[in-house]
Amino acid sequence: MKARNHLLSLFLASTLLCTSLSTSADVVLPSVDSKFVSVKEINPSRDAGYVVGDKLQRTMILTVKQPYDLIKESLPIVGYEHRYRGQVSGIELTAIDVKEQHESKQSVYTIHLEYQVFKSGRVAKPAILRGEIVKLRQQGSKDIKQFRMPSFNFRTSPLSVYGEVNLKNEMSPYVAPLKLHADKEQLALNIAAGVLAASLLALLYILGARTWLPYMGGAFAKAYRKIGKLPEDAQGLQQAISTVHEALHQVAGHSVFGNGVERLLQEKPAFAVAKPEIERFFALSRQVFFDAKTPLDLGMPPKQWLKKFCRHMRDCERGLRPEVQT
Repeated sequence: MKARNHLLSLFLASTLLCTSLSTSADVVLPSVDSKFVSVKEINPSRDAGYVVGDKLQRTMILTVKQPYDLIKESLPIVGYEHRYRGQVSGIELTAIDVKEQHESKQSVYTIHLEYQVFKSGRVAKPAILRGEIVKLRQQGSKDIKQFRMPSFNFRTSPLSVYGEVNLKNEMSPYVAPLKLHADKEQLALNIAAGVLAASLLALLYILGARTWLPYMGGAFAKAYRKIGKLPEDAQGLQQAISTVHEALHQVAGHSVFGNGVERLLQEKPAFAVAKPEIERFFALSRQVFFDAKTPLDLGMPPKQWLKKFCRHMRDCERGLRPEVQT
């Protein structure tokens, strides 16, 4: 009977002790004067879109002026679970690191806090990192006061959508509209357009018969256009040959005949690749004007060959290398 009474006494004593501790913990202490304490908060860069497993990093730089000191035992404890509107919020403190810097008239405490989300609802909902309460003791006195640090509001999101969701109602005002980024595609399109433009310009430069670009208005470019307008008869052929002679004289800067081909090529090495055709042109000129009986195989009508010859010489004018058959 005595043992039973003894156990009952121990149970009542422990109950009273727990009640006393709980009551003392819930006591609201007076707030410290703002002139003695200040805080600078560094919050996460975003305030929405957190899901289960995500971590939030937060830094509080607390400056405490004399005669107060921070009671380190009042700092939040790892594993502490926050509550929001009386319910478990699903946000837990997973790490805390404190660095101190003492100065002559104040102390600076850099408090790094890490929280983790381990619970979320079926839709996006608001959440909060409650303002942590720390306690300050006045030096040389038993006077204790408290300071509440600022809170941080954010929103958590579910990992998947459950049932029907009205996007208009559930869209978070903290999240910017989602945009499709086409930077890579735009860059590829710009490069392709640049290559196409360069190719078309090169093609125009090679095949163009006009004078839109530098070196496109040379003597043989003009001769090529002029020959195309001459009639398809013997007189037209003679005029075409005379036109080519004029182009050769203009390029060389002096009269050029069949025995002056080597001199022309020494002075104008850009035309060296066309030497076989230049010699064939002078053979055609002798046949047309002086020796009609001497056979000459050009592989095509003379006037058509002259246009081809002028096109090759025009390419030489422009610094290109034509495909000349020897």
